[in-house]
Amino acid sequence: MMKNLQSTTTLSNGVKMPWLGIGVFKVEEGPELVNAVSFAIKHGYRSIDTAAIYENEESVGQAIHTAIKESGLTREDLFITSKVWNADLGYESTIAAYETSINKLGLDYLDLYLIHWPVEGKYKEAWRALETLYKEGRVKAIGVSNFHIHHLEELMKDAEIMPMVNQVEYHPRLAQRELWAFCQEHGIQLEAWSPLMQGQLLDHPDLRDIATKYNKSIAQVIIHWDLQNGVVTIPKSTKEHRIVENSDVFDFDLTREDMDKIDQLNQNHRVGPDPDNFDF
Repeated sequence: MMKNLQSTTTLSNGVKMPWLGIGVFKVEEGPELVNAVSFAIKHGYRSIDTAAIYENEESVGQAIHTAIKESGLTREDLFITSKVWNADLGYESTIAAYETSINKLGLDYLDLYLIHWPVEGKYKEAWRALETLYKEGRVKAIGVSNFHIHHLEELMKDAEIMPMVNQVEYHPRLAQRELWAFCQEHGIQLEAWSPLMQGQLLDHPDLRDIATKYNKSIAQVIIHWDLQNGVVTIPKSTKEHRIVENSDVFDFDLTREDMDKIDQLNQNHRVGPDPDNFDF
């Protein structure tokens, strides 16, 4: 049951992952980020999602250590995700990228390590590296990000260990139904980045009507729609009132009718790059 910020889903390998976390995409190293992550942990968040390319792992690490010192939590209470960047996809280079990430974070292990984008001809070697890290116990779970069904199928042909998570752009305008069903069927936990569509849905009249009905904000309704669909979600914010607001989503349920209304907003519309057509 999803009751609060510590509520977890169980991944295919038995590891427990919080349903809701905080993302730090595009937040620069520095006090703003340290404060935001420290505040989130104090407020009850247990999951933090970063990536090598965000260039902010040091600040995230600093916040983690501060929060542990001040809150009486242990490292094991937290769920930390990072991702290997495209330039580092390859067996040796992925292992090296992992080392760099945990050194910057100041951690002994990661809870989840993801391949950030499915670079053709490169992600299979990177996956072998993730399997090695997993077998060595240096990562509790491994997965991918921005993988379409055909990427997953290609990966699974040779994989010894199946991906436990697929983190993708997911919001009411991009409901990814086929991918959602495929992941369900194969025991892969779907996770949403950009759940609020970079703020573009926050004045949508249909969503406003639903939000008013539940006495919630539009952001809270969208986040709850994700969770009610069984999708792990990591909204990004550095503002304390938003960090609190985004987490206040466990005290209501959307009716089937309201879930359907939100489903009908789908237009297969992306705000981020298409995993079949990116050039970085």
